Amino acid sequence: MFEQIKSASQRLDGFAHNTPVLTSSILNNQLDAQIYFKCENFQRVGAFKFRGAFNSISLLSDSDKKNGVIAYSSGNHAQAIACVGKLLGVATTIVMPQNAPQLKLAATKGYGATVITYDPETQTREVVAAEILVEKNLTLIPPFDHHDVIAGQGTVALDFFKQVPDLNKILAPCGGGGLLSGTAMATKHIQPECQVIGIEPELADDATLSFRTGKLVSKPNPQTIADGTRTTSLGDKTFPLIQTYVDDMQTVSEEAIKQAVRFLFYTMKIVVEPSGALGLAALFSGAVKAEGKVGVIISGGNIDGGTMSEILAE
Repeated sequence: MFEQIKSASQRLDGFAHNTPVLTSSILNNQLDAQIYFKCENFQRVGAFKFRGAFNSISLLSDSDKKNGVIAYSSGNHAQAIACVGKLLGVATTIVMPQNAPQLKLAATKGYGATVITYDPETQTREVVAAEILVEKNLTLIPPFDHHDVIAGQGTVALDFFKQVPDLNKILAPCGGGGLLSGTAMATKHIQPECQVIGIEPELADDATLSFRTGKLVSKPNPQTIADGTRTTSLGDKTFPLIQTYVDDMQTVSEEAIKQAVRFLFYTMKIVVEPSGALGLAALFSGAVKAEGKVGVIISGGNIDGGTMSEILAE
């Protein structure tokens, strides 16, 4: 699988942004450690999801590209698939929940995708997508449980270690586990002694429970502000990879997430969505001890104005 990550990196060259690594002397002094932020909020579509979407769609056969693809997502994967479809001339259909952030919904439509909404209280996105897929003969690109998607997401860590080669820990947000499993695989091949820790909201701790019990746990429609982590569970592909390569999983409170978003905005002058702030939230709350050189993956920056205003006003 590491070879797939390296191949994905070559495929993405010239298409994905080489996102920056930022630091804060204020934060380093506060935590008595060196913290490095890999800022995928500056990636195309404002999130790491572009990597997996591009890698998976570019590997499709010409006939599959001609027929088009379908995906389901609360936001960032939706935008990524739509953006890549526009770049590569592939028609895209996206199934999104009615309560998806308006910013992400509008951006997905803006890239030219056909958007179909559903009610997450009464419907599941997998079922809705499956009905359309069969009817229109489309290829499904799921948001995380797909080897080509995972390989694409693993390129975040590949790039990170080129920029900061000697990290002691690397923290990655976890929703469905695509980013975390790809990060962990890449990390353990590049720097085996580096500890990989996945971070989830307390209100959406299905992956943490799965990791600790060894059994796949589901939590439908969790009500966390970190909308990118509102997945029901890890996938059949991501769960065993996380069990194999991830060292630990930790959770953070909603208030810790908001505190991290505020710090990144006011002190580091960057806009980060709640899901992207999970790593910093873990350091602030003490869920993960800050020591040595700690890498934190900021997964995205797609937050609507209303949500950001509420967070900043507290």
